[in-house]
Amino acid sequence: MDFDAARAILRGNDLGTYTVPTKGLYPFQWNWDSAFTALGWLTFEEGRAWKEAQAMFSGQWDNGMVPHILFHGPSDSYFPGPGIWGAESGIPSSTISQPPVWATAITLMLQRSSASSAARAAVRDLLPQLIDYHLWWYRDRDLDNTGLVESYHPWESGMDNSPAWDAPLARVPRVEWGYQRRDLNHVDQAQRPSDAEYDRYLHLIELNRQHRFEPRRVAPASPYRVIDIGTVAILQRATHDLINLCREFGQEESVPELEAELVRTGKAARRCWSGEYRCFLNWDKISDAPLREHTTAALLPLFGHLADAGQAGEMASLTEQWLAASEFSLASTHPRSPFYEPQRYWRGPVWLHVNWMIADGLRAYGYTELADRIKQESRKCIMAAGGYYEYFNSETGKGCGGANFSWTAAVALFWFQAG
Repeated sequence: MDFDAARAILRGNDLGTYTVPTKGLYPFQWNWDSAFTALGWLTFEEGRAWKEAQAMFSGQWDNGMVPHILFHGPSDSYFPGPGIWGAESGIPSSTISQPPVWATAITLMLQRSSASSAARAAVRDLLPQLIDYHLWWYRDRDLDNTGLVESYHPWESGMDNSPAWDAPLARVPRVEWGYQRRDLNHVDQAQRPSDAEYDRYLHLIELNRQHRFEPRRVAPASPYRVIDIGTVAILQRATHDLINLCREFGQEESVPELEAELVRTGKAARRCWSGEYRCFLNWDKISDAPLREHTTAALLPLFGHLADAGQAGEMASLTEQWLAASEFSLASTHPRSPFYEPQRYWRGPVWLHVNWMIADGLRAYGYTELADRIKQESRKCIMAAGGYYEYFNSETGKGCGGANFSWTAAVALFWFQAG
C-alpha cells in the first residue's frame, strides 16, 4: 500500500490550519472528516494534527455546538453555502452538527503522541470546548431527557441518504424554489443522493433557519426527528473518553454530569435492540417506531460499548454474514436489502472510517479475527480502486465519490501502517 500517496493527499488538501475532504467537491472544513483526518496527520506531522482540532473548534457556537461545516473562506464549488444556512456565528457555518467523534480522536492522538508536552497543552486548551460540545448534545438533542440524542436533519448523522431515513424523509415537503446542485459537477449522479432527497434536505435547512436554530422551536415543527443509533454510539464512546480526559486534566467537576449521561444512554439504548435483526436499530421519534433497515450504523454500538456480551455475539454473527454478502465489505447497506445500491453514497458503498470503528468495537469485545477480516477488506478496497477515494463500490471495488480523499487516506495511515 502506498502510504506516501496517502501523506501526499493530506498535504495536497491542506489549507494551513484545516484540511478539506477533497478539492472542488468539498472545499471547506467538515466536522467528523477533520477528526479522522487529524488521526492521519498524527502519524507523520503531529503539530498539524492539533491544528486541525483547533481550527474545527474555532467555529464552536456560544451554545456549545460544533457545526458540521465551517466555511472558512469563499468557494463557488459547493452548495448549499453559508447564505442558505443563515447562521450568525463568528465563522460562517452550517446550523447542524455531525457525529461527535472528536473526544475519541483526541484521546487517541494524546496516547500516540511523541511530543507529550505539546500534546498535553493542546488537550488542556481544547478540553473545556469538548465538554461544552458534549453538554450541547445532551441538552439540545435530547429535549425529552430520554437518554437518546436525536437529529433533525439526515446530514447530522453523517450518513446522509441512508435507507434508514427514507420513511422519515418522505414526510418532509420538497422545496419549490430552484437551485443548482454543485456536487454533480464533480461526481456522477448515480453515486450521489437524488434530487428529491436534496429538495427535502433544503426544506429542513429552511425550517431550522425559520425557527432561529432553537431546538425547542424546531423539534415540534419538524416532520423529521430520528434517533440515529450511530450518533448515539459515537457519543457514548466519546463521552467515556472525555470523562477520562477530565480526570487526567483536573476537570473532575464535569465528571458527575457526564457519567450520569453515560448511564442513562446505556439503559435507554436497550430499547433500540432488535433480536430479530440481531443489531440495534435507528428510531423514528414521530411515529415512535424502529426504522427496520440493516445499515452499518446498526453495528456502531460495538464501537460505543453499548452491547452486552450476548448482543455482541449476535452482532458478530451478523457481521460475518454481512462480510460474505458482497465482494467488497462492509457494504453500508446490507446487500440483501431491497434498497441496496453498491455505488450510491450511503446506500451500499464501503466507507473506510466506518469499517475502522466497527472493527475497533469488535476487537474490544474479543472478536479479533473478525476485526482483522474487516481490516483486510478495507485494504482490499484501496488496492482494487488504486487510490484513496471517498467510498468504494461494494461489488466492484471501484473508487466512488471524491478522489484523493482526506479521511480515507488518513484512516489508512492510522489503521494500516502498523501492519
